Amino acid sequence: MRLFRVLLWETFRLRLFGMAKVPLLGWCLPAVTQLDDEACRVLIPLRRRTRNHLGSMYFGTLCVGADCAGGLIAYRLIEKSGKPISLIFKDFKAEFLKRAEGDVEFTCTQGREIAAFVQEVVQSPERREMTVLVQARVPQSAQPEEVVARFELTLSLKNRELKSASLTSI
Repeated sequence: MRLFRVLLWETFRLRLFGMAKVPLLGWCLPAVTQLDDEACRVLIPLRRRTRNHLGSMYFGTLCVGADCAGGLIAYRLIEKSGKPISLIFKDFKAEFLKRAEGDVEFTCTQGREIAAFVQEVVQSPERREMTVLVQARVPQSAQPEEVVARFELTLSLKNRELKSASLTSI
C-alpha cells in the first residue's frame, strides 16, 4: 500500500511539473510505475492525444516517455542532494523498432550509475555528461518483453553553486 502511495505521489508530481513547466509532458499523462535506486519506469497510455494517424503511439510521445524515464532518477537525486544542479538533455538518439500499438512502458535501469554521476557533479564546478539508456515496451501486447524502441540520451548536469562561488572569489 505504501509503495502505491509513493508511486501515486511521484505521478502527481511529474504531471504537475508537466503542466507548470513542460505542457507537452502534462498532455501525455505519464504515470510512474517504478522509481527507486535501481530503475525508473514510466507508462504513457495510448489515447487519442498520444497516437498517430495509424493508431500507434506517435514518435513524439515516445520521445517524451524516454525523457521522463531517463531524467526522473537524476531529478530525484538532485533534489536529495540539496544542491542547485541544472539538468538538461544535450543529445537524443532514438531507434524505433516496431509500432507501439498499446500503452508504452519506458524503462531506465541505470539508477546506481546516475547516483554516482550526480555525486561527481556535486563535487565539480564543470558541466558533466553521461549517456542514459531507455527502452520502451508494450506490456499488454502478445510479446510484452519485446522492445519497440531504444533511446540514448546525453544527460548534462552542472552544479551552479560551485560556479557562483568561484566567481565571487575573483
